[in-house]
Amino acid sequence: MALSSRVSSYRVHGFEVMGSGVDVRRSSLRGMEKSVSLAVNGWSLERRMRALQLGVGGFGRGNRVVVAASPPTEDAAVMTEPLTKEDLVGYLASGCKAKEKWRIGTEHEKFGFEVGTLRPIKYEQIAELLNGLAERFDWDKIIENDYVIGLKQGKQSISLEPGGQFELSGAPLETLHQTCAEVNSHLYQVKAVAEDMGIGFLGIGFQPKWALKDIPIMPKGRYEIMRNYMPKVGSLGLDMMFRTCTVQVNLDFSSEADMIRKFRAGLALQPIATAIFANSPFTEGKPNGYLSMRSHIWTDTDNNRAGMLPFVFDDSFGFERYVDYALDVPMYFVYRNKKYIDCTGMSFRDFMAGKLAPVPGELPTLNDWENHLTTIFPEVRLKRYLEMRGADGGPWRRLCALPAFWVGLLYDEVSLQNILDLTADWTNEEREMLRRKVPVTGLKTPFRDGLLRHVAEDVLQFAKDGLERRGYKEAGFLKEVTSVVSTGVTPAENLLELYHGKWGQNVDPVFEELLY
Repeated sequence: MALSSRVSSYRVHGFEVMGSGVDVRRSSLRGMEKSVSLAVNGWSLERRMRALQLGVGGFGRGNRVVVAASPPTEDAAVMTEPLTKEDLVGYLASGCKAKEKWRIGTEHEKFGFEVGTLRPIKYEQIAELLNGLAERFDWDKIIENDYVIGLKQGKQSISLEPGGQFELSGAPLETLHQTCAEVNSHLYQVKAVAEDMGIGFLGIGFQPKWALKDIPIMPKGRYEIMRNYMPKVGSLGLDMMFRTCTVQVNLDFSSEADMIRKFRAGLALQPIATAIFANSPFTEGKPNGYLSMRSHIWTDTDNNRAGMLPFVFDDSFGFERYVDYALDVPMYFVYRNKKYIDCTGMSFRDFMAGKLAPVPGELPTLNDWENHLTTIFPEVRLKRYLEMRGADGGPWRRLCALPAFWVGLLYDEVSLQNILDLTADWTNEEREMLRRKVPVTGLKTPFRDGLLRHVAEDVLQFAKDGLERRGYKEAGFLKEVTSVVSTGVTPAENLLELYHGKWGQNVDPVFEELLY
């Protein structure tokens, strides 16, 4: 989900329009204005105009229009001179915005299942669900190769993860009250259509019952490339793709220095967020030995593009250092003419020199860079905003608690400084230890002279204080996790207690327990 308008996009008749190759079909589009203007979101227009040859043909096709949707995107412009590293750094820096323009963007995934059989829903059922949402609640359909693969409405979008996990990428909102209202509205709409189809949705971090072979595959081109590549670079990549769900929040920064402070605080505390929201203790019907199986999976998915990024804590860190890192993360694909071209393992540096073998002589656009950034999966990810990525999916109240936790910590200067002071002497070895052990032992993980729970108590208080100082009466959204921190008992441990007790070592009741 983007918190600001995309580079190299056009505004036509009130729509943001791009050559993305992803169709959004509307039933009531009346003509297109002739005037087209370049929206550059703070970039030097003169400098980029020299580098871009604008092409605007082919937007109108009957009642179909190509609009900016979820990645991949494809420039409506053709590069006539090579991108420089300065351009890539500038792209990230263009995300800087004044504090009054900071917003909260929440993304959450959930597992769809047949209520009668508990089996994962197939693409055909998902397509029917998407069509039903479009018809009843006026969403625009996102089409890829004649398959409906998502929906868009204003600045919200619904997309499909590889195994059909249903994701809402929320709009950039000002307050957590708006965030929770958006969550509730989305779940109301989904349930209104899904219940008539005998479909339910499960809020958990890892598929608790079904094996990989039971999970349907979504008809999205990028996922085919990833599915072929993942087994070459780790043992758990396919589990990540097909059997995990997360909730994350996307937050803004005001400057490079502000980005650095928030990035460091977010990375240091990500294991604490993982522990508080740990909610994936089952695999194929039995306990798997983890409280957050989803988090553990990321330790052996593709270590070239995941992890805790120790260089973020170096004195030399900034936008340029992240660009250097991202340039060295192997590519997945290039998107051209509505097709994904497999570039797995190849270098974006070679692409910038026109030496990418699958597209010889072609130069990347800023949208290629944007697409590449979406294929990097560290615990905190930098785009033109920061993504906090360490939490398991969960029931709806926790979908509001996760953004509340991070907003209270990172959008309040006092709380942010308190976190930086608290974690200033944590070593890289300690951060990596927490990253490895928290998925197993949660808040009971030993840390220095006590348990991680004791650190989490201070952190949660900082978050509450930060929310209070914001002045929007948002601290109540943290009630859902207060008992988790005070007792040290994670959601996963509560599920395990039910499994070994009331449920009689049967995982099926979890589908009712965590039903949306």
